Amino acid sequence: MTTTGTELRTTQLLIGGKWVDAQNGATYVDRNPATGQPLAEVAAASRADVERAVAAARTAFDEGAWPRTPAVKRARTITKMVQLLSERLGDLAALEVADNGKPLWTAKGEMGAMLENFEFYAGAATKLYGQTIPGPSPAYINYTLKEPVGVVGAIVPWNFPLLLASWKVAPALAAGCTMVLKPAPATPLTAIELGKIALEAGLPEGVLNIVTGPGPETGQAIVESPLVDKIAFTGSTATGRWIAAEAAKTIKRVTLELGGKSPSLVFDDADLSKAIPTTLAIAFMNSGQACVAGTRLLAPKSRLDEVKRAIMEAIRAFPAGDPSDPKTAVGPMVTQKQYDRVQSYIRKGIEEGAEVLIGGEGHPEGLAGYFVKPTVFVNVKNDMSIAREEIFGPVLCVIAYDDDEDAIRIAN
Repeated sequence: MTTTGTELRTTQLLIGGKWVDAQNGATYVDRNPATGQPLAEVAAASRADVERAVAAARTAFDEGAWPRTPAVKRARTITKMVQLLSERLGDLAALEVADNGKPLWTAKGEMGAMLENFEFYAGAATKLYGQTIPGPSPAYINYTLKEPVGVVGAIVPWNFPLLLASWKVAPALAAGCTMVLKPAPATPLTAIELGKIALEAGLPEGVLNIVTGPGPETGQAIVESPLVDKIAFTGSTATGRWIAAEAAKTIKRVTLELGGKSPSLVFDDADLSKAIPTTLAIAFMNSGQACVAGTRLLAPKSRLDEVKRAIMEAIRAFPAGDPSDPKTAVGPMVTQKQYDRVQSYIRKGIEEGAEVLIGGEGHPEGLAGYFVKPTVFVNVKNDMSIAREEIFGPVLCVIAYDDDEDAIRIAN
């Protein structure tokens, strides 16, 4: 599979163990970020479709076998999924490249981590131990027993689609839960493949349901449903706040993994030949589309000119280009919307007085799609928008500090 293929996929929803169209027949076009060309025609679930998926998960939990299946047998099913995933790692990596735009070497690493995650939880299924607790006398026995929490709603972002899905699906299945998985609208394809593999591995119908479609409608329906017992969400801080408040109305358990604006601190005695390439790798990981990306570089004023020169030298190793090319370090943004967002922050940085050391507005020369120039700002103040808000693109802000205490203050 290549990122420039012309074959247009069509996908459906997985509800109750069957692949079905959206009730109203709605679809949307999923595009290849590296080219902007159509990649797939994807079923667009409505609230009614989400309600069907939740009902299927609820029935599978309340009446089905999976929550009552012995842990050893659950482990065998997950192990079968591991086997099937392992056989298709190359295809899954190529599909992630086409759907997300991430460099191929990154996608391959993620597929390995995804597989290890399923392997871990295949083993964990048989090790969900409770505790024995001392009682008031030998006549009493107190103990705890871990049981599946119920129906899990898993909402996954577009930056690490299958890897982050595995963080939610694997532990839920190991515990005996049933679930509804909602991948991001921009990157649904590897989640669809995961659903096919789960059914092939023998996962009972209704245990894993997959709904694709617009986030505000489908995600909101999952969170608001009184039939869902737990929400596992990775995404923006603003959406996480809403989920926490909404889930409280029905006393749902909630796990949130939200945004970040991480600093990298380079101290006065640092070896810049090692520190700066590492810092750029952290900043531009996954084309800057990562909550853990180190997007602020704090450098001592006494060595600021050295740091700038080291950046100009090291950034040659981070070219933007065709994500299927092993030499590419920075791929495109996942959508036109994300491209526009990053461009707006670059403009805002310039307007607020930061200086572009390298990169800047517009596409890298010779590239179509949603590519952004790897960009480094200097003369950045920590109260600027580009230093305080998550850009989610290949943009690094260099902030000068006076001494170590000043660096820590700025970082925090």
